[in-house]
Amino acid sequence: MKTTIMIVDDSKLARIVVGRAIAALQPDWERLEASNADQAMQQIASRRVDVALLDYNMPGKNGLELAKELRALHPRMPIAVITANVQDEIVAAARAVDAGFVTKPITPEGLQPFLSKAIEDLRAVPT
Repeated sequence: MKTTIMIVDDSKLARIVVGRAIAALQPDWERLEASNADQAMQQIASRRVDVALLDYNMPGKNGLELAKELRALHPRMPIAVITANVQDEIVAAARAVDAGFVTKPITPEGLQPFLSKAIEDLRAVPT
């Protein structure tokens, strides 16, 4: 079964950069994009998403709020909050909802540890 990753960021350029990093590391993964939390929730309601990368700073709900909603719906989904805003409070809040944390600008090297753990977690989930 193909792995699907959702990139949620209000910046189209950021989604392109993240998509390229994912393509460099996991070229076979299907990539979905959403520009805000509401759009992400609509897509997740209508299709299977295995992994989520959520920008912290977005209009409306931020990435942490979206991570909480996703965690309630999908307790084992690998989720990471992505942001250039590296503050201890944000990192702690991401960990509190069992989400990873990846700093921007996103590079393949910076994303690799999260994706490696996501692959391990996905393999551990019974089908």
